[in-house]
Amino acid sequence: MDLTARLTAEIDARRDDLIALTRDLIRIPTLNPPGKCYRDICEFLDARLSASGFTTELLRATGTPGDSDRYPRWNIVARRAGAAPGDCVHFNSHTDVVAVGEGWTVDPFGGEIQQGRIYGRGACDMKGGLATSIVAAEAFLAVCPDFGGAIEISGTADEETGGYGGVAWLSEKGYFSPEKVQHVIIPEPLNKDRICLGHRGVWWAEIETHGRIAHGSMPFLGDSAIRHMGAVLEEIERYLYPLLASKRTEMPVVPEGARQSTMNINSIHGGAPEPEADFTGFPAACVADRCRIVIDRRFLIEEDLAEVKAEIAGMLERIRAERPGFTYEIRDLWDVTPTMTEREAPVVTTVAGAIETVLARQADYVVSPGTYDQKHIDRIGRLKNCIAYGPGILDLAHQPDEWVGVDDMVDSAKVMALTLAELLAT
Repeated sequence: MDLTARLTAEIDARRDDLIALTRDLIRIPTLNPPGKCYRDICEFLDARLSASGFTTELLRATGTPGDSDRYPRWNIVARRAGAAPGDCVHFNSHTDVVAVGEGWTVDPFGGEIQQGRIYGRGACDMKGGLATSIVAAEAFLAVCPDFGGAIEISGTADEETGGYGGVAWLSEKGYFSPEKVQHVIIPEPLNKDRICLGHRGVWWAEIETHGRIAHGSMPFLGDSAIRHMGAVLEEIERYLYPLLASKRTEMPVVPEGARQSTMNINSIHGGAPEPEADFTGFPAACVADRCRIVIDRRFLIEEDLAEVKAEIAGMLERIRAERPGFTYEIRDLWDVTPTMTEREAPVVTTVAGAIETVLARQADYVVSPGTYDQKHIDRIGRLKNCIAYGPGILDLAHQPDEWVGVDDMVDSAKVMALTLAELLAT
């Protein structure tokens, strides 16, 4: 058999192992927030990858946002060097998953398999992709033991909350420098025939309106910060959302609704704090003197971050000019500019060729509506040759009864193995 046939046959032979590995990973409840079981999943991956000949490092991102002795931010980086010099191909997957939420009909951490689908929180986003990259690498090593270069596999923390305790920290430490790593594939769930070139930009900020506390029976003696925030929300509906809907991008963002600028109001907090869970009394009669919203603004490569921020500031200044007693603060939380890898980049063309070989159709090129860890590899690591490619359907991420298809993982594993063969086989 030729190399392509040998690799695809090796992946097919490992189908049951791929299923078992995915189910084992789902059963480790790496919930973030707060960041549970990070050490557990790193130790699990350490045992698996060490047995496959990888040299591993378990690394705690001490001092990063969210890191504490109760919830330490653990990461694993595994490396298998080849028999000759050459490029390094790095598969990076985040190990954290979001909250379970309501509406599940299966155990979210059971790893149930039904009709060719593996169910569980993180099944598609992105433990299925992590398992796929591991099996693809192990199959390649079995067929091409004398490869040149190196393969790296990482399992990193906190992607769901910005990635600062994972890929950002590793990038600052040099783990994604172009001198060390030449090709990066992030197995996010973008569909097995799609190459994700990058993502839109994001700005998170907190807006706070101010008031004056008073007795609730005499609200005219106070000044309600919640009413002031109501004016902000009204102006967002009247002015800002129509403005954002008018902005369109040439980036191939999916789904179609994300081809425009968007903003989500992530949360709202005002007035008295929420009582303790066991409190059975009633709230005190007070006028709210503080109200806050957190906004999640996604912007396009054609937009400038300073202009994005100026739109909000200008809106608030118009309200201040028209509304007596209105004062406010804006606090930046974090921001990331859009990124998009060139279609001619080596990792893009190689994965595209493997997709065509495995699936007998041309690859589709997309951009993600939300950011993922490519932002840190690009911004901090200064490594441009990076894409997201992996099994799973993006729309299932963060949903109840999340699942990943076994056939999709097998096909993606074949694409990954052929990519390794093209980039590393001697």
